[in-house]
Amino acid sequence: MQLLLVSTLFAFLRPHPVFAAPSGVKTFTLDIANKDLAPDGQMRSTVVANGQYPGPAITAVKGQTLRVTVNNKLTDPTMRRSTTVSFDGVFQTTQNAYNEGSAFVTTCPIAPNASYIYEVSLGDQTGTFWYHSELSVQYVDGLRGPLIVYDPQDPLAHLYDVDDLSTIIQLGDWWQTSSETLLAAYQGDGVVPISDSGTVNGIGRFQGGPEVPFAVTQVVSGKRYRLRIINESARNVFTVSIDNHPLTIIEADGVATVPHTVDLIEMLAGQRYSVVITADQPVANYWLNAPFTGGSPARNLHQNATLSRSILRYKGAPIAEPTTPWTAGPANGTSLVEADLRPLDAIPACPTFSSAPTPDVNITLDLTVVPNAAIWNVNNVSYLPPKVPTLNQILAGADTQVDFNVTENTFVLPANKTVQISFPPTDDDDAHPLHLHGNNFWVIKSMSSTDINTVNPIRRDVVGVGGSGTTIRFRTDNAGPWFFHCHIFWHKAAGLATVMVADPEAIQKETKPSKAWNALCPA
Repeated sequence: MQLLLVSTLFAFLRPHPVFAAPSGVKTFTLDIANKDLAPDGQMRSTVVANGQYPGPAITAVKGQTLRVTVNNKLTDPTMRRSTTVSFDGVFQTTQNAYNEGSAFVTTCPIAPNASYIYEVSLGDQTGTFWYHSELSVQYVDGLRGPLIVYDPQDPLAHLYDVDDLSTIIQLGDWWQTSSETLLAAYQGDGVVPISDSGTVNGIGRFQGGPEVPFAVTQVVSGKRYRLRIINESARNVFTVSIDNHPLTIIEADGVATVPHTVDLIEMLAGQRYSVVITADQPVANYWLNAPFTGGSPARNLHQNATLSRSILRYKGAPIAEPTTPWTAGPANGTSLVEADLRPLDAIPACPTFSSAPTPDVNITLDLTVVPNAAIWNVNNVSYLPPKVPTLNQILAGADTQVDFNVTENTFVLPANKTVQISFPPTDDDDAHPLHLHGNNFWVIKSMSSTDINTVNPIRRDVVGVGGSGTTIRFRTDNAGPWFFHCHIFWHKAAGLATVMVADPEAIQKETKPSKAWNALCPA
């Protein structure tokens, strides 16, 4: 206890971010439009927010409500012209489920030349999140960006001095061809599209392409930096390291962790980590390495994963690239094992539980692919988006599994229960990043380990599935129709998705959509 008090005292004495008192509502405008951009040096038409890739940062303070106006100005006929925006990792409430942004699950898309205002109550959540189009594979074309919720009373603030927009690190896979063309090819031959490049903070290079200047993160000797790293890719797995700088993890997917120091972090699509680095090396330029995997480079000769990197530049260092070799990271460095992560506090979202509660409902999900086809099955069902969104159906009276088409792969769950989902071991060592909307979950068994942990497992909202098997648990206290899908969006488009409907009676009673939401669906 004395140590905790001393640490808390130091947290107030050390310099770290200063926040104004939250005003209640914070407004943002995202103009979604087509723009010719060249993140990796090859010009193409994109779908982006406010003319940039990645999109502008949405930031807030704990307890605020976001009011995000989305203006759909898309015109390019070679790409989708409707859109939606989903706020990944944010727990939408039952009352606000209609603002969740999942196309054909909680909403109809926003039509061209239309606007919609998403109201997002952040509650007690803090941490690193992101937003992107949830319509088909549209965010491949560029509609993705960071969402950061700062905590003025962060219990780990004593570990860092700087945490601002300059310390957000966004990773992405980039294609030089539009998503609709790529999706049609995938549906034709069953080969998942392979990216031309990887980007760090919106900048990348491809094999044989121009030497686009790498993104730079500036640091000052002696200071400690909280880097918020987001894998905004639609497929690629990035492995992050910084030459000569260990990474101390203090957050995973919006959940504060017991500080855990490693050298390399493998990040699946949709995952986020906050790490603390100390600028304690000689003044110079250092590589931030972000090599990726995502299919065979032989299928796309533009791909060279070692080109995926940026620069950590000390104040006073020359404006130049590091003189050290390009590597994939320290050869004998310590890699993160997900099962080693521990939440900082007990279980704040469920204060009644001191450990992961015993499951009331057990579900096994078996993921299989049809050979040489763009068809993924979950328990022998390939998900197809319904014409009428799941939420609309529930509000019209649907409340049992048989009320939904089989291809909607919808599980109706009882209120206020603990659900365990088990993914059996497979021969597929590639991790499918399964993401649950509206909630996070306890990772009882990570595919990174054989250990079963019901005492203090990490909670997160994206977990790898495959190999040795994965087990998660979540509560159904937050009623709503929550999308549960692979964050490799090509797989999601091929059917690797389900919908978890928690407590339909509460949804019918408490969810009262606005007229603007109703107007999104054609009459």
